[in-house]
Amino acid sequence: MTDTFEYNPRVWTAARLREALQGLPDDTPIHVGVADGPGDFDGYTEYALVNLEPVEKDSAPVGADAGHGDVEYTLFADFKAGQYHYDLD
Repeated sequence: MTDTFEYNPRVWTAARLREALQGLPDDTPIHVGVADGPGDFDGYTEYALVNLEPVEKDSAPVGADAGHGDVEYTLFADFKAGQYHYDLD
């Protein structure tokens, strides 16, 4: 049996992010910890913050005329600097 639950994390605003960054030197790298599951940061995966972009979200219902959707500002993260294994195939 699988249970479902509603999960609504508190999404940060630009003001809350500015407040958290206040006083940090301009060259401070920012890392992002991604939860393994909703609210589970015990075994999080760490990434480096690399970009911020406005992303237009499609708010039109499926099959409706394409219009402009809402814009959300999205922080993008990539793997931290380091050495990684890859296949040469």
